[in-house]
Amino acid sequence: MGFSERLRDENADDWNAAVGHRFVDEIFRGTVAPDVMRRYLTQDYQFIDGFVALLGMTIATADRFESRIRFAQFAAMITSDENTYFQRSFDALGVPAAEREHPVLTAPTTGFQALMKEAAASRHYASCLAVLTLAEWLYLSWADRPGALPPADFIHAEWITLHNNDGFRGFVTWLRGELDRVGAAEDEPGRAVATAFFRRAVVLERAFFDHIYD
Repeated sequence: MGFSERLRDENADDWNAAVGHRFVDEIFRGTVAPDVMRRYLTQDYQFIDGFVALLGMTIATADRFESRIRFAQFAAMITSDENTYFQRSFDALGVPAAEREHPVLTAPTTGFQALMKEAAASRHYASCLAVLTLAEWLYLSWADRPGALPPADFIHAEWITLHNNDGFRGFVTWLRGELDRVGAAEDEPGRAVATAFFRRAVVLERAFFDHIYD
C-alpha cells in the first residue's frame, strides 16, 4: 500500500463523508439550489490565490525538473479554464463584483486558506504534496461517476467535468504516485508532518461541504 492510499484509509470517515456528500448527489442531479451554489462558489473562489501560491512553493521545493513541469502546467489550467468557469457562473448567478472578490469568509474557508499558507511556509515538499493530493484526489473521487448523465445547467455540469476529465484524472494519478515516491523517501518525522497536513485538509474539506447548507 502506498503512502497516499494509507493516508486516505486512515481518514476514511471524513473522506467518505465528503465524497458521498449531499452536495455531490445534488450536483449530479442538477438540483443544487441557486443560493447554495452561490455560497459554495463564492467561498471556493477564495482558495484560488492561496492554491496558486501553494503550487508555486511546490514547484520551488520539488526535487525533480519533471515534477516542476507538471505542476506548472496544472497551475496554468487553474488560472485559465477554472477561473473562466467561476466568472461565467458568477455572471449567471448574478453575483456582484464585491461578493466575488470579498465575501464574508466562513470558518472552513479561512481554515483551508490558513492550511495552504502554512504548508507553503513549511517549504517541505511532502507537506505541500499532501495538501494538494488530498484536494485534487478527493474532487476526482466525488466527480468520477462513470455512466452518469451530465446535468443540464452548465454551472453544475462544468464543475463536474473540470474534475473528471482525462487530463485531470491523469494528473491526480501522477500526483498520488509523486506523494507515494516522496513519502517513501522521507524519514519518519517528515512523514508525520505530511500526514498531519493531509488529516487537517480532509477534515476541512468535509466541513466545507457541510457548511454551505448551514
